[in-house]
Amino acid sequence: MFTGLIEDVGELVARMPLGNAAKLTVRTMLPASEIETGDSIAVNGACLTVESVADGVVRFHTLNETLNRTNLGGVLIGGKVNLERALCLGDRLGGHLVSGHIDTTAAVQKVGKAGEDIVLSVALPESLRLLVIPKGSIAINGVSLTIAELAETSFSVRIIPHTWGATNLPALRSGSPVNLEAD
Repeated sequence: MFTGLIEDVGELVARMPLGNAAKLTVRTMLPASEIETGDSIAVNGACLTVESVADGVVRFHTLNETLNRTNLGGVLIGGKVNLERALCLGDRLGGHLVSGHIDTTAAVQKVGKAGEDIVLSVALPESLRLLVIPKGSIAINGVSLTIAELAETSFSVRIIPHTWGATNLPALRSGSPVNLEAD
């Protein structure tokens, strides 16, 4: 389980195809001494298992199923990914409970401003329509956010400057695919 509070924005440094899988290599500032083989780390919200860690680089074995059902298959080498280590019992829960099992991807429709906040509008896939409610939680690329506005085919969230600056969300443009996990 995760909280949707991003700990680091890592950089995808390699994606090496291996038959029905791939090796993802991510550079991170997360403390290597606190990461072990077998640990779960959410990468853009998708729960992946650490295969190895050394010198600020974490490697994951990722099935093509995961690459095809998330935006991880399309992240460019050098692209930024949100990273969060799994919760430990007794940790503070500041976001909402996030499983790391991506429901679907959807396209960003618009990025705008409302005062100091950023307004992010995203297409609402039919498969999530019954799971998304006004003022409910949703994880976008692993970031815990609150639904600000809900329409039949889209929803919007408002993002505070701190969250905007501490995630990979500023790289989003109209048409960018994002990972979605409904609460």
